[in-house]
Amino acid sequence: MSRLPFELMLALRYLRPKRTFVSIITLISIVGVALGVAVLIIVISVMSGFDHDLREKILGFSPHVTVKRSGALMKDYDQVSREVVKNPQVKNVSPFVVGPVLVETVADKDRASYQDAPTLMGVDPQVEKTSGDIARNIVDGKFDLSGRGLVVGVDFASNLHVRVGDHLSIYSSREIERVKAAIKRKEDVAFLPDDYEIRGIFNVGYYENDARYVITSLDNAQDLYGLDDSVHGLFVTLKNPDQAFLVEKQLTSALGSDFYISTWMEDNSSMLSALSVEKNVMFYLLFFIVLVAALCILSAQITFVIQKTREIGMLKALGASRLQISGIFLFQSAIIGVIGVTAGFGLGMLAVAYRNEFLHFLRNTTGMEIFPASVYGFGELPALLMPGDVALICISSFVICIFGGLLPAWRAGRLKPVEALRYE
Repeated sequence: MSRLPFELMLALRYLRPKRTFVSIITLISIVGVALGVAVLIIVISVMSGFDHDLREKILGFSPHVTVKRSGALMKDYDQVSREVVKNPQVKNVSPFVVGPVLVETVADKDRASYQDAPTLMGVDPQVEKTSGDIARNIVDGKFDLSGRGLVVGVDFASNLHVRVGDHLSIYSSREIERVKAAIKRKEDVAFLPDDYEIRGIFNVGYYENDARYVITSLDNAQDLYGLDDSVHGLFVTLKNPDQAFLVEKQLTSALGSDFYISTWMEDNSSMLSALSVEKNVMFYLLFFIVLVAALCILSAQITFVIQKTREIGMLKALGASRLQISGIFLFQSAIIGVIGVTAGFGLGMLAVAYRNEFLHFLRNTTGMEIFPASVYGFGELPALLMPGDVALICISSFVICIFGGLLPAWRAGRLKPVEALRYE
């Protein structure tokens, strides 16, 4: 004799596959729940991966806190650095020069000349070697900024068809201003660009940084922009990047109102906020797939209650309570939910695990680039499985399935034996 409650036993018996309309709707319901759960897990994991990897790339390449003098260059940066480093959260401080430049490759008989307008960043080589993300991610050549040395990103090198040992001609804003001044004076003067050698190529894994930045020493950048011994500001690296807002307030109080201080969160707020909003919107939109599956469960259960009216009447006549009759149909909804959620969980985990293999296969067989690095910034599709998100998806989907069977179960429990058997 079975030890299962008779409600569960009957629910399992009624759900045995049969070639009926109700069985087809039940199968559609299970597939709908599975697809809804799988798609939610995949999309939310990818969005979480985007957010996590983007933060990692930002924190690895960009400063945690930036200190600038309001509306002016910073001449006394050594003194300001000593004041900043007094903060217990500060790990190191580095002066910087950042600005746009025009670059041109040196043409020869075998190669054409290419131009681009990247952002040139002048940094302290010693500080960058010890704590920067660029020096740790050199994939070709070496991190050498001595003399007229440069390191460039892997995508920048690919776009301009350059390699280690090649030379770049760099036009800074100072040369452009000198040309404009000569034109005003009606002088025919030719200003030659500065010649730099590519010593290394870095790959930090984020297209925007790998394609748009050219790194040189602080001295070279000061010469290019004619800053003498001044800099644009200070890059501050913290022991804990999450304390950036607190450090910002402390440095503002310590340095005074003459300085403008920003955090990595503020500098990238639009991108990070957009990712957070997109993740929430995608969750709510895709959850409608599960709601549609719940409506299929509702439809199947209503039809099933009508078909089983005679059996319900007989059970009522034999002494079954309203709660027990309702329990049969609630168990059916629960079983559909468990099967659908379990299948969706497995499918979602499998898809997340082999996401990049699928993208590579699709690209190799069809040539279709679904996830171009130039658009999304990453060479691989990121994903991060958050246990809390997965649990929320699975539990909420199961609860929705239960709610889908509530109305038919309540209707079945209220049937009276006389009415159910009247026409039998």
